[in-house]
Amino acid sequence: MNSTDLALYTSTANASSRVVIRRYSTSFGWASRLLPSGMRDHIARVYALVRIADELVDGPAESAGVDREMRAALLDDLEAETERGIRLGYSTNLVVHAFAMTAREHGIGMELCAPFFASMRRDLDATVFDEAELDDYIHGSAEVVGLMCLAVFEAGTVRDDRDRARLREGARRLGAAFQKVNFLRDFAGDHDDLGRTYLPAVAPTSPAPALTEASKSEAVTSIREDLRVADEAIPLLDPACRPAVWAARAMFGELTDRLDAAPASALMTTRVRVPDPVKARILVRALAMKARP
Repeated sequence: MNSTDLALYTSTANASSRVVIRRYSTSFGWASRLLPSGMRDHIARVYALVRIADELVDGPAESAGVDREMRAALLDDLEAETERGIRLGYSTNLVVHAFAMTAREHGIGMELCAPFFASMRRDLDATVFDEAELDDYIHGSAEVVGLMCLAVFEAGTVRDDRDRARLREGARRLGAAFQKVNFLRDFAGDHDDLGRTYLPAVAPTSPAPALTEASKSEAVTSIREDLRVADEAIPLLDPACRPAVWAARAMFGELTDRLDAAPASALMTTRVRVPDPVKARILVRALAMKARP
């Protein structure tokens, strides 16, 4: 394969990742469109790998009748292919190939990928998490993804140790906040359909209502603290990526407010969403931020 062939192959892989984020994402997808085109492509590559792994453990693979043992084997294969793609700079899996190009360019290695796949393995089984297990799960499923995105945003930027640490902590905490919002927003589906309970205070066998006001309030308080820490880091980001990160944060902040306002009993049956006019207002503010010199 000569350099022209490789460029065409990588371009095709990149287009595949853009399809994944466009078809599967809403808030994350439209926020990423505020990024410069090159940076936007790298974020799409990260998202696409994360998405196909997530779909493998509890999405179309299960719907196709693939049993738990085979899904576990396929997840192992995907992790091995990701490691090999990063090492070789090539994969026969287009999504993995695109991710590997981003990983090699931005110094993303298996120290971030391995915890992600470990968390995905936890989702192969109906499970209840204690607090320590939940911390490990959130680190792998969300915090490392925030750190991958930060690696893209920070490409070529020189930082002192203090600012670098603040940005890493902000990226971790923003990823954690997004994940905890999803735990509450998707509580009904996770609890009833998949047998998973990510909130330690709630068990699948609890009598209804399983989600109490106290457990919901505890989760919301934790989300708000994560967002507070993230808010301290966002102003440090390069102006080119700041509006997109702010927009995603604003979207999940709005979701947090709506989850806080909803009765716990309602979250047992209803998936809270942000109305389109509210999304539009956030987008307008982000575009105004982007337009400022």
